[in-house]
Amino acid sequence: MKLQFKALISAVLMTGSVAFTATTTQAADRDFLNVSYDATREFYDEFNQSFGAYWKQRTGNTVKFKQSHGGSGKQARSVVDGLKGDVVTLALANDIEEIVKSGQIQSGWQKEFPNNSAPYTSTIVFMVRKGNPKQIKDWSDLTKPGVQIITPNPKTGGLPRWVYLSAWGYALKQPNGSDAKAQDFVGKLYRNVKVMDSAARASMTTFAERGIGDVLLTWENEALVTQKTLGKNKFDIIYPSISILTEPSVAIVDRTVEKNGNKWLAKGYINYLYSPLGQEMAAKHFYRPRNPQVLAQYSAQFPKIKTFTIDEVFGGWAKAQKTHFVNGAIFDQIYNTRK
Repeated sequence: MKLQFKALISAVLMTGSVAFTATTTQAADRDFLNVSYDATREFYDEFNQSFGAYWKQRTGNTVKFKQSHGGSGKQARSVVDGLKGDVVTLALANDIEEIVKSGQIQSGWQKEFPNNSAPYTSTIVFMVRKGNPKQIKDWSDLTKPGVQIITPNPKTGGLPRWVYLSAWGYALKQPNGSDAKAQDFVGKLYRNVKVMDSAARASMTTFAERGIGDVLLTWENEALVTQKTLGKNKFDIIYPSISILTEPSVAIVDRTVEKNGNKWLAKGYINYLYSPLGQEMAAKHFYRPRNPQVLAQYSAQFPKIKTFTIDEVFGGWAKAQKTHFVNGAIFDQIYNTRK
């Protein structure tokens, strides 16, 4: 889908239009930092170029974009500890809530932009060697003896927390499922983890480039881009019977933009994610766009899959974090006894 530039301008949300008008009075060029998680590097490389050209035309200002990438939880802690991001585009809402606790982002940030400030989605899939030699078809196959799993550490990254909760939700939704049975199932799964890297991109390198493991548990977008770049003749992507709807979240770092004068620039940046062109760029990089018209154009790329949300199964991120991932919670109990 190709959009004319004038059409794009009219498509940007009203708050962004107000922001652009306010910003035209600024004469100086701007520095701008997006603190993101590790799987978004290529997407935001392209996005920043496109938005920068748009902003230059609208305001006359050149924006010097900087990006910071790493495990989502680690990135949130970096902002809490002083990294001056203008916006954060992280893997899950709870990481942004950790920044809220430090006073750098105002509470209620999820209401500032559509879809609870989650402009695109993904899900958890399995990447296996070509031909699927271990015949891995669903979550239950991951607990079989001899299956070597690659997945990052839920204590440091966003993806692995989605992976963990997806496996838990699968077990919970089985006949006569219970939390006790889910904990037993997830414990068996993690006993088969061969390498637990700190972030999603590192796990992809371990599996795809170093050739370690039988199955990688990863984002759909990471699996699709790896299959595209390294070849469909090397890997297959397996969609399980059910998976979690992952909703990466975005927010303005209020304390930073109020000090450096980038408030309207930050609003325009995130609004642009929701524009038709921003949504198409997300789809090109294998994120599922929220815009239904754009999603329909990429339907062949995104097979239908049964999903559940974190709110439906776990009561939201705050509860899930406390129950499963804080020090001494269920993941630590599982990890410390997995051998």
